[in-house]
Amino acid sequence: MGKRRRRYWLLKTEPEEWSWEDQRSNGGVSTWDGVRNRQAINHMKAMRAGDRCFFYHSGAAARRVVGVVEVVKPWYTIAAGGEDGAVDVRSLGEMRKPVELREIKAEAEAEAMKGFALLKQPRLSVVPVPEGIWERICEMGGGYGDAAAEEEEEKEKEKEKEAAPSSPEEEEQDE
Repeated sequence: MGKRRRRYWLLKTEPEEWSWEDQRSNGGVSTWDGVRNRQAINHMKAMRAGDRCFFYHSGAAARRVVGVVEVVKPWYTIAAGGEDGAVDVRSLGEMRKPVELREIKAEAEAEAMKGFALLKQPRLSVVPVPEGIWERICEMGGGYGDAAAEEEEEKEKEKEKEAAPSSPEEEEQDE
């Protein structure tokens, strides 16, 4: 069976509660917990190690994508009953230029962000990000992290594309 493709997400946080600076100063790895909305929890339960997430500052002062983290530990329960849980994430890099919500909305008018859950369900704290939208937001922000990390990610994407079956028949053979 083939390797699961990386998925992309957006994690919202109030900067007063947990900021990008907090994430970086924490050695880069932190537990992402405190999510109460059922739909957001289901998104977190769908996350796997290696998935990438935009780190998004919400709140009135600054609504913007400020960095990128990677899931290093998928969903696990942190309390009896299994309802309270978390994922662990590791900082990959700060956006070279934060991408403001107003910029994302402007792109939506031009169809580039059509269907993006951030715009359709603005109060949801964890949302999936389609790959094309992920790439567009990274482009709008001038990338993230250092050039070596981005180059490595591009190489990994190329390997995934080469390894992906090109037809349904090939996909069936992999199973």
